[in-house]
Amino acid sequence: MANVVSDKDGTMALVTINRPGKHNAISLEALSELHAAIDDAASDERIRVITITGAGGKAFAAGSDLSEVMDRDLEKALEPIVQGLADKLERTPKPTIAAIDGICMGGGLEVALGCDLRIATPNSKFATPEGKLGIIPGGGATARLPRIVGRAWGMEMLLMGETIDGRKALEIGLVTRLYESEDLLLEAKKMAEHLSSFAPFVPRTMKAMVNFGMEASLSGALMLEKYAQGALVQTKDKEEGISAFLEKRTPDFKGE
Repeated sequence: MANVVSDKDGTMALVTINRPGKHNAISLEALSELHAAIDDAASDERIRVITITGAGGKAFAAGSDLSEVMDRDLEKALEPIVQGLADKLERTPKPTIAAIDGICMGGGLEVALGCDLRIATPNSKFATPEGKLGIIPGGGATARLPRIVGRAWGMEMLLMGETIDGRKALEIGLVTRLYESEDLLLEAKKMAEHLSSFAPFVPRTMKAMVNFGMEASLSGALMLEKYAQGALVQTKDKEEGISAFLEKRTPDFKGE
């Protein structure tokens, strides 16, 4: 049985971590399959949005497979294992969504942190429990979590290692939308369709600007934003978007 299942539905690629018997714990083999699935979706011109979820309805991903972490030495620890996947999700030009239902902890949370958007169910569970195992996160949580939820809640989650539910995750900005389990993927699909209705340059440029802006000085980010806007105002899609708005019709974007 494949550790990862990838389906393409219209403009959305749905990548499912498929180890429900282990709460979708991410093994090295599963990680390799996730990389391949993301690469495939990113290179497919028909795909505009990539969504990641977990099989079984009980977990997005419980973390890294601890049977493999037990054997990890310093050399292996320095490899960008989960961190590399989160980086890929963050850097791919296409918007990425983490659709979370159930346990989302450790390395699983770090995969979700690499996504642009995170939606969840109220009963989902989030934590960075690595401290209880005598280690710290190694997939990006110490860097990304405080940037997403702020330093105070980032430190709370990282140092205390306690579990929060979906409602608290929504409150602190870890996720932005809550849906019941039976609606989660349907709503992810609606979000993907909404994003796909924009001119193709828009979501990828917006994503690039935010990622650069979070790492750059304010003045540098603002300057690059103006150049990026300057590039987009010269596109045919800009002309189509404004014309369609003034004519009260649906725009027909071509990616030109």
